[in-house]
Amino acid sequence: MTRRLLAAAAAGLALSLAVAPSAAAQASTPPAVAPTPPAEDPVRAAEYWLEDYGIEKAWETTRGAGVTIAVIDTGIARGPVEFTGAVSGGTDVSGVGSDDGRTPVGAVDADHGSWVASLAAGRGTGPDTGMIGVAPEAQLLSVSVGFGSTATRPFADQIAEAIRWSVDHGADIINMSLTTNVPDWPESWDDAFLYAFENDVVVVVAAGNRASGTTRVGAPATIPGVLTVAGVDPQGNASVDASTQGITIGVAAPSEELLGVSADGQIVVWDGTSGAAPIVAGIAALVRAAHPDLDADNVINRIVRTARPPAGATESDPLLYGNGLVDAAAAVSASVPKVDSNPMGSLEEWVLVYRRAQSEPRPAEPEPTVDVPALPPAEPAERASSPLLPDADTLLYGTLPLTAATAAAILVALGVTAAVRRIRLASRTPSR
Repeated sequence: MTRRLLAAAAAGLALSLAVAPSAAAQASTPPAVAPTPPAEDPVRAAEYWLEDYGIEKAWETTRGAGVTIAVIDTGIARGPVEFTGAVSGGTDVSGVGSDDGRTPVGAVDADHGSWVASLAAGRGTGPDTGMIGVAPEAQLLSVSVGFGSTATRPFADQIAEAIRWSVDHGADIINMSLTTNVPDWPESWDDAFLYAFENDVVVVVAAGNRASGTTRVGAPATIPGVLTVAGVDPQGNASVDASTQGITIGVAAPSEELLGVSADGQIVVWDGTSGAAPIVAGIAALVRAAHPDLDADNVINRIVRTARPPAGATESDPLLYGNGLVDAAAAVSASVPKVDSNPMGSLEEWVLVYRRAQSEPRPAEPEPTVDVPALPPAEPAERASSPLLPDADTLLYGTLPLTAATAAAILVALGVTAAVRRIRLASRTPSR
């Protein structure tokens, strides 16, 4: 992001007449001279996007009255006349700003929030002088956040709180001209962004800048459902340094040679998608004011569907321009069919798929009573016995008969033995 002071040209012009009067002319009253119209205000003339992007044409229908834009940034300064009557509320979530969010936060880019706000809804310094925003009758909410060491709270916590506060205080549109330079975002942002979407809020975010190290869009520009804005130069070509690329880009808007009102009231020239985003946020305010019956999904749909290809192209490169260059007049007045979903995607579905979110637990229900029939009585268990010990059957049919037979055999054997012995004794007696 670059910036420089805008040198204002002198507005007063000296008028002189160099006519050699004749004697008759000297004696008569000089003819009346038509007054010279005042020179165009150099600040207003430098806002090329007002005419080139159909904003002045859209003003014939609306200037954004009744719509509120929350600027989540470094805070909108109190002093500049361009903000008189524009800021209706604010807060600080950084821990180092003021309660109303009107004290610029940060050692380096404290003016950033004021630049962003002036592009979205600056009031100018007069009817045709001073910087005027895209939606000069919209209201602003100033939510100051701190980056890096300037804050006493984690950045992720600040953003989550800033979104919820903005929704709770009536924001119709939230502008976030910031990036984390990484595609992922903390889980705490899931609920915060879902809270905005569920409450019908349009969230506009900057794609980021190559000059700042963002080679591809990073969160929050990667979050489904947000309207991500890329940047182009004054000729409508994708900016080399003041933009980046990515599949989540919705539309493109000017990001070079932009103007901004600093906290001290000075006008600066600056570059970056931080300025392209509030231009689109202002156009969203014009659409909401012209079509108060439309929900956030259809406001975004009108903006992306009426975008036009860059000069000399038949269609846009989606990685550089998204759906094309934004066209405020067409977004406000063209006939665009309604949709029933956000063309930039669904965060709710993403969470279900990638966070593996569990469905809400069902309430516990009492278990039904089941009558179970009684079991039949168990048979008495047989006493375990060793296979080496005889049972009743073996005693009756085996052991006893075998014993009887054995005893009989023994008796027979004894009788035979006795008989044999007697015979032998008899044979030994001498004969007479």
